[in-house]
Amino acid sequence: MSRTAGTAHLAAELRRRGVARVDASRLVRALYSSDASLYRVVPQVVVRAQHVDELVLVHEVSRDLGVPVTLRGAGTSIAGNAVGPGIVIDTRDLRRIAIDPESRTALVEPGVVHADLQRAAAPHGLRFGPDPSTHTRCTIGGMIGNNACGSRALGYGRTVDNVESLTVRFGNGETASLGAAATGSATGSRLVDLAAEHLAHVRTTFGRFGRQVSGYGMEHLLPEKGRRVERFLVGSEGTLATVLEATVRLVADEPGRLLLVLGYDSMAEAADAVPPLLATAGGRMIACEGLDARIVELGRSAGRAVPQLPRGGGWLFAEVAGADASAVADRLRVASGAASHRLVTDPGEAAALWRIREDGAGLAGRSLPTAAHSGWEDAAVPPEHLGAWLRDFEELLADHDLRGYPYGHFGDGCIHCRIDFPFAAGDPASAEVFRRFMTACAERLRLYGGSLSGEHGDGRVRSELLPTVYDATSLALFGAVKGICDPDGLMNPGNIVEPASITENLRPTRPVRAPAVLGLNLLHDGGDLGAAVHRCTGVGKCVSPATSGVMCPSYLATRQEKDSTRGRARVLQEALDGTLVDGLADDAVHDALDLCLACKGCASDCPTGVDMATYKSEALFQKYDAPGATARRPRSHLILGRLPLWARLIQPVAPVANATLALGPVAAVAKRVAGIDQRRGIPRFADVSLQRSTQSASLGQEAPDVWLWADSFTDHFSTGSGHAAIAFLASHGLTVRVISKRACCGLTWITTGQLDRARVLMRESVATLAPYVESGVPVFALEPSCTATLRSDSVELVGPERIEQARTVAAGVLTFAELITRLDLPLPDLRGVDVVAQPHCHQSAVLGWDADRALLERAGARVTRVPGCCGLAGNFGVEQGHYEVSVAVAETHLLPAVRSRPDAVVLADGMSCRIQLHDLAGVPALHLAELFAARADGAHASLSRGPSTRRGG
Repeated sequence: MSRTAGTAHLAAELRRRGVARVDASRLVRALYSSDASLYRVVPQVVVRAQHVDELVLVHEVSRDLGVPVTLRGAGTSIAGNAVGPGIVIDTRDLRRIAIDPESRTALVEPGVVHADLQRAAAPHGLRFGPDPSTHTRCTIGGMIGNNACGSRALGYGRTVDNVESLTVRFGNGETASLGAAATGSATGSRLVDLAAEHLAHVRTTFGRFGRQVSGYGMEHLLPEKGRRVERFLVGSEGTLATVLEATVRLVADEPGRLLLVLGYDSMAEAADAVPPLLATAGGRMIACEGLDARIVELGRSAGRAVPQLPRGGGWLFAEVAGADASAVADRLRVASGAASHRLVTDPGEAAALWRIREDGAGLAGRSLPTAAHSGWEDAAVPPEHLGAWLRDFEELLADHDLRGYPYGHFGDGCIHCRIDFPFAAGDPASAEVFRRFMTACAERLRLYGGSLSGEHGDGRVRSELLPTVYDATSLALFGAVKGICDPDGLMNPGNIVEPASITENLRPTRPVRAPAVLGLNLLHDGGDLGAAVHRCTGVGKCVSPATSGVMCPSYLATRQEKDSTRGRARVLQEALDGTLVDGLADDAVHDALDLCLACKGCASDCPTGVDMATYKSEALFQKYDAPGATARRPRSHLILGRLPLWARLIQPVAPVANATLALGPVAAVAKRVAGIDQRRGIPRFADVSLQRSTQSASLGQEAPDVWLWADSFTDHFSTGSGHAAIAFLASHGLTVRVISKRACCGLTWITTGQLDRARVLMRESVATLAPYVESGVPVFALEPSCTATLRSDSVELVGPERIEQARTVAAGVLTFAELITRLDLPLPDLRGVDVVAQPHCHQSAVLGWDADRALLERAGARVTRVPGCCGLAGNFGVEQGHYEVSVAVAETHLLPAVRSRPDAVVLADGMSCRIQLHDLAGVPALHLAELFAARADGAHASLSRGPSTRRGG
């Protein structure tokens, strides 16, 4: 069947049948046109299923109207099997979990996130065995679709090995319950009969080694395999049936894990060591992962904490567990032939190393001078051939003038690799290098009896190559299976059977429509905004429903794809080189960026280094200020976006302004004019600026021991932190002077995209501060957002003529904690003090908070660091239209942490964080300088959390 239905009619019919959340907007279609693969296929409509019954309703509409349907979990597919025409169903709201500890099983809906299942099983000492690197966001339904495996499949099995039963809707309209104890299914019976007609062929062709997952898993229909139709469907990539619910097996979470890291001169030598390790382990290794040293180095250069590793150009991570784990690890070390080794016993260090491995795809994608892409990502061979295959693979890369750094599940013979295919914008011929390499690899892989896919599925990237590794009989069986289960060909078309061309719908080959004038220099991408937004490859770390980092606050609050870093990047990509979104001034771009807090969390947390705060600033500049722009800036940009200017002008009459704004009617009008939500307070201006109230000085005077840069917020609002810092340093005999010259970093202009003026301010500030830094006297600052702006945005903004000055200032202006650490000053006694600390987002993303934590712990405090963002984020949380999301972000981490420790000292260096705590919880928070100064003076009573009388610090 190949009928078509108009988009409006299709959406209306879905709603009429009872499907609640149907969206055919350009914005949402753009969001779902790509997954983590190379492909872009625009759907007609997107359904966000709210109940499994809606999955059945969508299938009914699909069959009645002849419209294809594609299931999508977290959209992390790198094979292109989560994009499709017609209807795309997002299953992430189907999250029901029921744990049965006695049978060690879990009943789950398809949208359950792997990490959520692990959290639900953990109290029972259980876990779901397979452990993909995307475990923080991938769904169980998606894992079933691809037969996902992950790092620990060596010990716990693949997804297929852990599925006990499925309830599915076949493409032919039958709903069936399938499993060892199931009563039967007409479709299932036909599949079993098909396999019975070809027993010899199925026995000799399929299931030859664990990671042979390309095509359909016909071996599961064999009588000796129990004729397990439900397991046959695992790995069918949504081309045959839709999972409505699944019962999966849980395993005991073994205690006493140890990580043996084995170093080798090359990845090929690491691969050679795998067979003897497997033989020695005797099934006791839980994981055996390969990781290239160049990927680790990239993680280290990106600021990730990397524990000590043994010498080598590549490593094997061998994990063991149990009472005799140490003895097993010792036997593995002896058998490994490794040049060096290290046994990691500290769980924190092991977790840090596994995080580097989990971010492998993202790090590998940025590991080369030009972008590296997915594609030949997932090939697998029997492990005894791994070393030979890896050498052949390196030879094929060289033959095609390509580069890539391999990593992956070496213990299972599965290699991942991101490759610098030379896709050229607007040049379809450039994709032929991709085709030639893919074909050559498939032909060479066949010699080893390998599989095109080891866990990610064939999808659009490998299905066309199936005839290279399977014979005509096998391909005919695949066609017969498709005919039985999905006779109309409506389920995820283009995958496995009747495949799409591997060079059709390639995303990177579309013409680019980049802006002619850039407001930011975007040095990290050569000034190319198109290249910058294409840093996002869709790995989806930003759509994890729980996180210990900052990215992405608004997604955690709304759980909507458009509010994720990936969603925003996809819309910006579409605006620059797609067809749905018409440039950066398009309303769809505004809708996608509106709830971006510009927190910069993605700049540090995203494995591919997406910096959405910068891209948002650029998009706003292009919309309002670039040549030819016609849109008018909102009033909030002109007032809140220039707050330091207004604060400086108001400062002489600050007491009068504060008294006037304290009057209800006046405050209401002022908020309306400024675009401030009426539920927000207005921060008080300092009666006297920090510069005026201290002995501010310039370089021409006698040099102090320390210079303090009074940023606009510390100078005009939160002067208390400045006075506290001066007092604490003075208590140790140091003379502190506030720099008398005005130097504004332009942060509020940057976040609102007023980049022309921000550049002028930044150049002036860099020119002002550079001599102080160069004088050799330490310079420090107190507001994290302003300090971070100097560290990061200054080098992007100032231009080539001042870039060296900007780098000097960026490296030279310290945080308060960095200053105390550098000077090695005695610390106050904080023993017995319970601290709940909310690092500012920019502090976490740009400056780092390790120095602050180290000082607090050395002083004896008990420290609880709050992850995530406070939700205010400068002008974001006070603007009309953002209040509810701002509160929801605060409720993600900050407010629950504060409520749970009512007697703790709340620490928040950022003015925004302190305002948020005051407005939403009535909680006063201290800057680190205020905490240290209070304890240094012995003023212990000032640390108690009494009623707050101040706003904004």
